[in-house]
Amino acid sequence: MTYDLILGDYAYSSWSLRGWLLFEKFGLPRQTRMVNFKLGSVPDQMPDWAPAKTVPALRTPEGAILSDSLAIAEELATRHPDAGLWPTDPKSRATARNLTAEMHSGFTALRSDCPMNVRLAYTNMQPSDAVMADLRRLELIWDHARNTCLPDGPWLCGAYSVADAFFAPVAARIAGYGLAVTPAAQAYVAAHLADPAFRRWRAMGLVHGETLNRYAKPYTTGPWPGPMPRPAHPVDTGTPENTVCPYSGKPITHLLETEGRTFGFCNAFCRDKTVADPDAWPAFTTIFNA
Repeated sequence: MTYDLILGDYAYSSWSLRGWLLFEKFGLPRQTRMVNFKLGSVPDQMPDWAPAKTVPALRTPEGAILSDSLAIAEELATRHPDAGLWPTDPKSRATARNLTAEMHSGFTALRSDCPMNVRLAYTNMQPSDAVMADLRRLELIWDHARNTCLPDGPWLCGAYSVADAFFAPVAARIAGYGLAVTPAAQAYVAAHLADPAFRRWRAMGLVHGETLNRYAKPYTTGPWPGPMPRPAHPVDTGTPENTVCPYSGKPITHLLETEGRTFGFCNAFCRDKTVADPDAWPAFTTIFNA
């Protein structure tokens, strides 16, 4: 059972990040297509997806089209009950569903004033009162979830769930705009920044597509607050340790070097996303550690 998934720009599309995480974190098969925010109207780029007019959108194997992220989450959970999209414990599941619904419909000030941009991190934003109110609300509901569900790990309701996928772009906003939150909330943000799936999304956002100035803000920029990637850079020549691309199995055409070692990939994007964060990609770390 394979789904067709259409997404927006990796660097800027917060709802696309949520949709992608629903597949990436729970091991669900999909074929992915991207729209280009640089080219203008999203609906015009996906005429065969009507009535969908936003991203992410999903086409099921039977041909049903879902164009709402919460509907996508619920449909996937129904079709894949053993994948773990929602907690199995009834109390935790109810809490996670409520969190997800509030994220889906709320926090408009944070969304408006702090559009997701994984290419930049700002250091001197002065949040409005409305953004501050959104942050205090996030602290409250995140604390409530953890006190209610008593998770062993960093996620809100136990194991990683739909709720965490929906709050991943919120974590990117809090980190990317240097917004002050409580230590408990900051620890939750840090868990997202360190999550390998989030790191893979950000790596793709750094190298795929053009910079869109309409997402930039007039603030001082600084280093991204997440984990520091292993240094790597593209090279034109060298003898790679691997014989085929670790992602596609296709012949090697592009090279990178890291720690004095050379590895090969089948195209520039495979190489560049790995250069951006080598340790985020299990297929690459397998050959690196072999």
